[in-house]
Amino acid sequence: MMTDPIADLLTRVQTAVKAQHRKVDVPASNLKVGIIDILKKNGFIRNYRLYRQGQKGILRVYLKYSGKNRPVIRGLKRVSKSSGRVYVPYSKLPKVLDGLGIAVVSTSSGLMSDQAAREAKVGGEVLCTIW
Repeated sequence: MMTDPIADLLTRVQTAVKAQHRKVDVPASNLKVGIIDILKKNGFIRNYRLYRQGQKGILRVYLKYSGKNRPVIRGLKRVSKSSGRVYVPYSKLPKVLDGLGIAVVSTSSGLMSDQAAREAKVGGEVLCTIW
């Protein structure tokens, strides 16, 4: 049984990036699809595709590289964990590497990047940071 599906997603992506794989498969969930969609909108991955297999599904993430096989994703970090949740108002949302990275925030309006949450003036739980 997986206790932290977001940490599992981030670990799989980070491991695939370090091994310079072009794609990585992870067990699908609506939360993971939301996080991956934010990564795609912000240019950290090329694309993703959701494959349904019965009740379970597989989320295939196509990683993005630039130049001489340099990964666009340099690092991922889980911020809010099951042992300690991190909730912040929109005015105190973290700026990852002065705006070069993003923080994924779970708000009352759904999952958003830190920049979108600031524009909508909603705070929430900071799930992870990507740079």
